[in-house]
Amino acid sequence: MNFSHVAQLFETIERTASRTEKTMLLAGCLQNMSPQEAQIVTYISMGDLYSSYENVQFNIAEKGLVEIIAVLLDRTAADVLQEYKNIGDLGDVICQGWHGVDTGLSIEQVYHELVVCANLHGNGSTELKLQNLVALLQQVDSLSAKYIIRMITKTLRLGFSDMTLLDAFSCMAVGNKSIRPMLENAYNICADLGLVAKNLKQDGITAVENMKSIVGVPIRPSAAERLATSQEVVDKLGTCVAQPKLDGFRLQIHLDKTGDVPLVKFYSRNLIDMSNMFPEIAQQIMQLPVQNLICEGEAIGYDLETDTFLQFQETVKRKRKHNIEQASHDIPLRVYLFDLLYLNNESTLGLTHAQRRIKLGDVVASLKHSDVFLIDEQVVSTGQQLEDYFLQTIGAGLEGLVVKKQDAMYQPGKRNFNWIKLKRRTGQKLGDTIDAVVLGYYVGQGRRASLGIGAFLVGVYNEQTDAFESVAKVGTGMTDIEFIQLKNRCDAVVIANKLENVSVAKSLYTDVWVHPEIVCEIRADDITKSPLHTAGKTDDHLGFALRFPRFVQYRTDKSAQDATTSTELAHLYEIQYQQ
Repeated sequence: MNFSHVAQLFETIERTASRTEKTMLLAGCLQNMSPQEAQIVTYISMGDLYSSYENVQFNIAEKGLVEIIAVLLDRTAADVLQEYKNIGDLGDVICQGWHGVDTGLSIEQVYHELVVCANLHGNGSTELKLQNLVALLQQVDSLSAKYIIRMITKTLRLGFSDMTLLDAFSCMAVGNKSIRPMLENAYNICADLGLVAKNLKQDGITAVENMKSIVGVPIRPSAAERLATSQEVVDKLGTCVAQPKLDGFRLQIHLDKTGDVPLVKFYSRNLIDMSNMFPEIAQQIMQLPVQNLICEGEAIGYDLETDTFLQFQETVKRKRKHNIEQASHDIPLRVYLFDLLYLNNESTLGLTHAQRRIKLGDVVASLKHSDVFLIDEQVVSTGQQLEDYFLQTIGAGLEGLVVKKQDAMYQPGKRNFNWIKLKRRTGQKLGDTIDAVVLGYYVGQGRRASLGIGAFLVGVYNEQTDAFESVAKVGTGMTDIEFIQLKNRCDAVVIANKLENVSVAKSLYTDVWVHPEIVCEIRADDITKSPLHTAGKTDDHLGFALRFPRFVQYRTDKSAQDATTSTELAHLYEIQYQQ
């Protein structure tokens, strides 16, 4: 299939508001592709060359793209830059000015050239990348050029996520969404959406049903539900186990010693590869007496002098690409392992928590003088026992507890009551924070006029509609400097118009819209019903809003789809009045 057909598909999808219509457009186009083409289009429709966990970057500066567009359009770089400032999108700039003729390059040919471009490194690589890109753009039409540029600038943003693609795969295969649960299960245990598409096209439904976890490919993590009191947790779970909730960042650790070169990989909660950031932990993981494994843990900074854990804001400084050795010296980490997902060529997802715990304990016991530990765990059978342990962890400066069913299997990608969070309470009715996504900001007025930002709009994720719904307008909790820093973050992902999958009442429209990818923690006094905000709103029910919301911190360890969901918000609304 010609790449120009994909560009036309993307253009149609961008102009389509309905999620159902987007799904059917994707399904129809994928139906006519080869397995390899379907895999490629799955990746690039998500704005990547490979599955997102591989985090491949083109590393081409905006200035370089402006210069090559100027060459193609036979204009000055200054003219192109000015038009870019006016339009706000380099893809639209080249689309409006380029009159090239499509030479019939296939999807695979264009993809190959982009992969070669992304993999060029070393002295002179930038110049070579730009030369290759000019040669590629000279062979495509204006619409194809638009989407090639958007892929390079990571601004494809078609208004749908991986969940819409799963629906499209089902419609492609059987004409409806009936096999979506099976497809999602395959994606949960092997988080490579392109591989799911390829297997489905190549070998059918059975091949997808038989997909297994692969060491080196992340498993989508399980998540915890929330309840308000210790007694409610025990009433829900019966006799259960409680583990301390650490305020660090979640790691999924992959180890494979079966190849010529041992593999150690670390993935964040939102499945970003952080393998090069923790060399001291990697060395210790290598000492585990296994052929291969996948396990989960919480990494947290530790102060050796005071024998205390560091705050999240300090721990998160370890997530960096440069000066790693100095950071590991300044902020030593401890990793507390809490689950085992794969061991010695066998999945452990189908084992109970108690069985996985025993196997994980046996593996970790071999480590001596290590910063890798098995997390503590207590069996509790009454509300009072759980409350006593909860108060003990709070007294030690921790966040609270994660309480787990002993007989529960690990369920990748699911949030349910197999795990329940019990966090420290505040004086507000809402005893927990909300992880919200920044949707846009309002220019400052009065004292904040000079800042260029006075407040920002945040939303939560609706997994049913694959959309973001507004929940609060936030103007407190930040200093002037922090407001300016937020503006800079927003301006890096600014978009010309509100995306179709962002649901906001007209009266709340922001002055500046941004792509929904900045996640921040918001504290509020309580959740109220709102006729204005769209979070959880239906034809029969008002939406939800946060009362007296204030910024706490950024959650760089979470993607937009990992934010609090509309369903969670409705649950928090119900439990906030319980003591």
